[in-house]
Amino acid sequence: MERRTIGAGALAVGAVGLGCMPMSWAYSGSRQRGDESLRAVHRALDLGVTLLDTADMYGPFTNELLLGRVLRERRAEAFVSTKVGLLVGEQHIVANGRPGYVKRACDASLRRLQTDVIDLYQLHRADPEVPIEETWGAMAELVRAGKVRALGLCAVGARGGRRSGARLHDATLRQLRRVQQVFPVSAVQAELSVWSPEALESLLPWCAARGVGFLAAMPLGNGFLTGTLTPGEGFEPDDLRARHPRFTAEMMAANQPIVAGLRRVAARRGDGVTAAQVALAWVLAQGAHVVPVPGAKQGRWVAENAGSVEVRLSAEDLAELGGLPAAQGSWD
Repeated sequence: MERRTIGAGALAVGAVGLGCMPMSWAYSGSRQRGDESLRAVHRALDLGVTLLDTADMYGPFTNELLLGRVLRERRAEAFVSTKVGLLVGEQHIVANGRPGYVKRACDASLRRLQTDVIDLYQLHRADPEVPIEETWGAMAELVRAGKVRALGLCAVGARGGRRSGARLHDATLRQLRRVQQVFPVSAVQAELSVWSPEALESLLPWCAARGVGFLAAMPLGNGFLTGTLTPGEGFEPDDLRARHPRFTAEMMAANQPIVAGLRRVAARRGDGVTAAQVALAWVLAQGAHVVPVPGAKQGRWVAENAGSVEVRLSAEDLAELGGLPAAQGSWD
């Protein structure tokens, strides 16, 4: 597989990553099967999909434990990315950016992942009670201690910015400017897809100008852009999409023209190219520093996503995709 680099340290990864969250968190629990997920991770590594993206909060903890079962056998083949900064309660999620907690959380992640070093350690969310410089400084100490190779930042949630009228990623850019004064940022993770292209406005250019890698989260729109979801079919109660405004039957029907556009381009590419592969190819085309991280829990979807690297979109394709109607419905 084509390789791309993350950050000025030139950390090389496969051009398409694997989001491991769906294997144990946020999606339909009845469809989560440990053995099947293990096979999916092995399949990813076989195909050159080296970036494995997880977080301590996924499960919580069970996603890292699952990856650890693969890493104890194939650590040298993987680029391990995990996150810190969020704690999961019964009905809530809270941020914790205290330096002592960050260091303990890193040690716990290392044990679960069965590795001596984390390739990319990402701050999931800043703690409003702790200056982000203090949290980032503790993470930098982990690099100096040899427990972490590079640091990344996940984009701030969008709701506050939309209410205030600010641009979507203004708050994230402010955080990035602050932490860069403490220790270099190697990667930023934020949503980017055909139906959520907002990162193109300011966040992606900021990363490109500084040699910072961009990990494109949700590049398949939580499954919508694959064209495999049926409006009105419904989701299990524990599935995050059951509560998302864009996944009501009405909004899914209203946004079908986006899927139709992906299918038209896929048909022109031929050779069994799918809408999902076109959606990922569009993300890949946004810059050599961009690595889409689609979530998957089955080997067949991992293989399909990996195949998007071979899909070369023409100027005509990109123009058509760029002209698709904006997604309807709130993303909050």
